[in-house]
Amino acid sequence: MSDMWPPFHETLPLGLGPAELDTQAPHESPRLQPSVLLVDDDSFMLGMQSRMLRSMGYPMIGTAGSGEAALALLLKDPRAVDVVLCDLNMPGMDGIEFLQRLNKSAFHGSVILLSGEGVRIMHTVQRLLAGGQLLILGALEKPAGRASLRALLDCWKPPMAPALVPDEPLFTGPDVQAAIREGQWVLHYQPKVDLKTGTLVGMEALVRWNHPTLGLVYPDRFIGIAEECGVINSLTDWVLREALGQLTRWRRGGLAIHMAVNVSMEDLLFDDFSRRVGAMVSHSSSAPHEMTLEITESRLMPPSPVPLENLVRLRMQRFGLSIDDFGTGHSSLAQLRDVPFTELKIDRGFVHGARHNQIIRPMLEGSIGIAKRLEMQSVAEGVETEEDWHLLREIGCDLAQGWFIAPPMPQYQVATWLEQWGTRVAQLVRS
Repeated sequence: MSDMWPPFHETLPLGLGPAELDTQAPHESPRLQPSVLLVDDDSFMLGMQSRMLRSMGYPMIGTAGSGEAALALLLKDPRAVDVVLCDLNMPGMDGIEFLQRLNKSAFHGSVILLSGEGVRIMHTVQRLLAGGQLLILGALEKPAGRASLRALLDCWKPPMAPALVPDEPLFTGPDVQAAIREGQWVLHYQPKVDLKTGTLVGMEALVRWNHPTLGLVYPDRFIGIAEECGVINSLTDWVLREALGQLTRWRRGGLAIHMAVNVSMEDLLFDDFSRRVGAMVSHSSSAPHEMTLEITESRLMPPSPVPLENLVRLRMQRFGLSIDDFGTGHSSLAQLRDVPFTELKIDRGFVHGARHNQIIRPMLEGSIGIAKRLEMQSVAEGVETEEDWHLLREIGCDLAQGWFIAPPMPQYQVATWLEQWGTRVAQLVRS
């Protein structure tokens, strides 16, 4: 073996040479380059990867020829390694078992998957590890190239002392009921823009709880409680009335756009829901075709008479119907078949970073293709980068929504955002 590939500890079948790692205590200055552990049962591959990493400027390299050896090393000193490069298909303890056990240990470093098993298997392994303490920097097919490996290693950041996060308060049904009685709600609005021209075409109204002591509380903290305690209908009615009023004010000010409002599955179980919504719009200065009701696809129940009747009656009144978070539930195609949706809203998990992801990009393109064939408008949410924006334009998506364009904002910030967006979008649609 080359002297560039350090000897192993005698106490372990394979491990890290004592001179190869900086095992500094957490209070010392962080390492500028990560220490890397290569885990692979192929000794030739270990040597090749080790030499390549050293030539790339990563001096702290160790190797392990099995999952058992790597796990023993990392359990002995969890701070010795920053990034684990792990093969998946190994005899004995394979890479999946090794990473699952590592995920439950005191090791808090990062992982790069390295395998010849193909991108779909590696994508599934990443899903298996999701929710644990390991940070998955990415996955590469063997043999990994220098540029792709460096790109993932560049994502590593030195560990920081964990911030103290206060426990989130738990809300109860009476808390939400009191908020409804006292009108502690506010709407923020997130723009939806045309990908061809960059023109603002609509806003999504997003409810926030303006808690008297905690400030803004987001919907994931209270919508489920409102559904459980039977007050979601009152909350939805407030959101609809407020959104309609704001839409009227914008139109009077010369801003002709559409408004989208989220509707709970529980709302659709009320026999009079479609009639009540129609009456609200008829008493406003807006028209049904200026409103889109977004129904979260993962919450859609198997077709039953009351929700379906409400949906078809809303559509007959010319309200737009959007299937929200498309692709995250279990019955996407069945719901498209059975409900007269006019808009397909693609979940952010199939949008952000899709250009270089061989799994999600075909799904994104397929969703847009389904929308076109069904004569529905396609909307991509979770657009976070300029790269996301340009990919969506290339593959023919209609509308975009996400933090790259604008975060949700109070209505008084919309005019300033519009002015700033007008400057940005001129360059975006030319490039």
